[in-house]
Amino acid sequence: MSYLKPSLVLTGTALLIGLSTAQAAEYEWKMQASETSGEPSFKIKQEWANKIETMTDGRVSIEIMPINSVVGPTETLQAVSSGIIQGHMTDPSYFSGQNPAFGMLGNLVGAWSDPYDFLEFMKYGGGEELYNELANPYGTHLISAATFPLESIPSTVPIESIDDFQGLKIRAPQGMVYNIFERIGATPVNLPGSEVYTGLEKGVIDAADSTVLSNNDAMGIHDFAPYPLYPGFHSMPMIAVSLNKDIWDDLPDDLKTTLETAFDGMAYDLIARLKAQDLETLQALKDNPDVHPFDLPADERKKFRQAAQQEWKEWAGKNEMTQKIYDSATAFLTSRGLL
Repeated sequence: MSYLKPSLVLTGTALLIGLSTAQAAEYEWKMQASETSGEPSFKIKQEWANKIETMTDGRVSIEIMPINSVVGPTETLQAVSSGIIQGHMTDPSYFSGQNPAFGMLGNLVGAWSDPYDFLEFMKYGGGEELYNELANPYGTHLISAATFPLESIPSTVPIESIDDFQGLKIRAPQGMVYNIFERIGATPVNLPGSEVYTGLEKGVIDAADSTVLSNNDAMGIHDFAPYPLYPGFHSMPMIAVSLNKDIWDDLPDDLKTTLETAFDGMAYDLIARLKAQDLETLQALKDNPDVHPFDLPADERKKFRQAAQQEWKEWAGKNEMTQKIYDSATAFLTSRGLL
């Protein structure tokens, strides 16, 4: 007759309990991003979700889902608030229809020539506090603000001056960037980012305000939009890494600190890695005789920024929150000699 010693039985039971505990996260969240699954930035976000699971010893498990997985890009704010998903990593400009302040803080078009200046404003210049003042009544909490390097503009036709935007059908999301393109004579078309590829391919649009150079190239956009403007000069949207406010409020302080630290790290990682990928992509495009990258001259960039500043003032008057954002951002830019 065989038997197991009590000590071995207890050890085996403890191992099973340990395995069971390791497999069950205390917090399991779904977060919808604003990119397709094939874009490099989406994969970086997934990597950081995996790092957070390791950093919290398995207590937090986050599934990053691509755009349109559960709801449309303009609907994630309500989806997070109602608990359909627990969080999102997306451009707040999508919510401009609910409050123009989301568009203004989410993408103060033409303001930032360096993404690190924007991160400084959000972290140390009052931007994060302003965003949570705006977003908390909508049932969401901003954990951290991230961004991309300045976006490229893929185009089916050459754009070598601001005058070349006259009559150009350009994809632009709802919000300030849409209005500024109108101001310089373009004909903006409100399409979600997921429809940029087919819009350019089928001639629905001539050009697009659409993510960074390496993301666009990874999607194959330059096959039929061979005149990308790079480096970007116009748009650098925030990525609002947000969680349902009730969930956030109930988290223990150690997890709040870990999440804030991790997502702040992700913000810098995104910029550095995407910049490196952009430069690598740029060299490949320069070696491709069918693609013609173009860097808009400084005097033309200045014309765009002057038009943008006029639009900032228009938006500042929309409500109390937009005025706060305008005053805070312009004060920061002025203090750093950036305005």
